[in-house]
Amino acid sequence: MNPAQKALWYVESHLADALSLDDIAAIGGVSRFHMVRSFAAATGLSVMRYVRARRLTEAARALAGGAPDILTLALEADYGSHEAFTRAFRDHFGVTPELVRASTCLDKLKLQEPIVMDSTALDKLQAPRFETGRPFLVAGIGERYSCESSAAIPGQWQRFHQSVDHIPGRIGKVAYGVCCNADDAGNFDYVAGVEVCDFSDLPREFTGIRVPAQKYAVFSHRDHISGIRRTVNTIWNHWLPSAEGRRRAQLRTLRRDVRFLDRRWGAGDLDPGQGVAGAAFSRTSYHRSRARPGAGGISETQRRR
Repeated sequence: MNPAQKALWYVESHLADALSLDDIAAIGGVSRFHMVRSFAAATGLSVMRYVRARRLTEAARALAGGAPDILTLALEADYGSHEAFTRAFRDHFGVTPELVRASTCLDKLKLQEPIVMDSTALDKLQAPRFETGRPFLVAGIGERYSCESSAAIPGQWQRFHQSVDHIPGRIGKVAYGVCCNADDAGNFDYVAGVEVCDFSDLPREFTGIRVPAQKYAVFSHRDHISGIRRTVNTIWNHWLPSAEGRRRAQLRTLRRDVRFLDRRWGAGDLDPGQGVAGAAFSRTSYHRSRARPGAGGISETQRRR
């Protein structure tokens, strides 16, 4: 996987952490000089400019939503003071944070959305194994995405890691990425969560999902997490249309997303029987623990037979 793809994954999954060019270059396995030029060649932006634009964009969204404390947003965006944040915000958007909060409108701002990672098909896809999964309950952070906005999922995993200790009734240490409630426009719900024993004490900020017992074709993704889109694309556009795929699969599909063991580096060779595993499904039953459930790494993708 190329350095720019690894950098994109790392930035999006660590946006609320301290980020330096040295850290990002190390993730890409290249020098600072190489990272600056490879990222610019792939995206048209310098890597640290992208980091700054993404942080200011998320801050703008929070302000338009009525965030009361600008200093807190400034610190979360890695600015040392209200003044430094206001200056950077005004330079980037042409308006002050206070004005965006008062207007509750983002229409006139040039926001920097997450850049979508490479999704070209793989030259070779490892043959899947087939298994029957048991029913279980998953609780975690939920968001709703479109095809265009799904590049923000790594940031959702970061929020999950910050809140997972507050999920009651957790069973084991397995983390699940669940895709469900998809519509014809390409929108879907995504939940980053863990298995739980029940939903009775689930706080309102979390979403619960009932995953039924089903049969799956299980595909492994062993490369860096930033390349997961390539694996998913190959399954949809190569394996499924093949004679094997048509024989094994129905049109309704399920995806199982598995967090890598190494959260910092986004890589690792997981034995399917150990470490962290997870599942995501196109049709599941929601437990709505908040008013509107919305919408890491991934190492396995499942398709319903």
